[in-house]
Amino acid sequence: MQCPECGSTNISKNGKQKGKQNHICKECRRQFFDTYSPPAGYSDEFKRECLRMYVNGLGFRAIERVKGVHHTTVITWVKQVGELLPDAYAPETVHQVGELDELETFVGSKKTKSGCGRRLTTSSQGS
Repeated sequence: MQCPECGSTNISKNGKQKGKQNHICKECRRQFFDTYSPPAGYSDEFKRECLRMYVNGLGFRAIERVKGVHHTTVITWVKQVGELLPDAYAPETVHQVGELDELETFVGSKKTKSGCGRRLTTSSQGS
């Protein structure tokens, strides 16, 4: 076995980390594992399924609940695919009708005077 840094064969064992044998080079003091395997990650088919779910209208957290993959991971996949898409074209006509989806706003005044931040007053009468 050789040190990946300096190529020396003057190596000794240096404990275990995460169940794998750790080694140290006595020449350059570099620590390393004898074999390194990168994390497995998700298969391309699994990613395609998650992206298909997103395109079909499921939210990121819904995909997280169904597939068991963290929602930020799915967001990262969507961003990566989005970067591969061509730039959006500039339409010659601008449509007068728009569609607003999954957004609801409340405009107006509250009817109740108690609640968040307000003192709740009750009348106390003697018994």
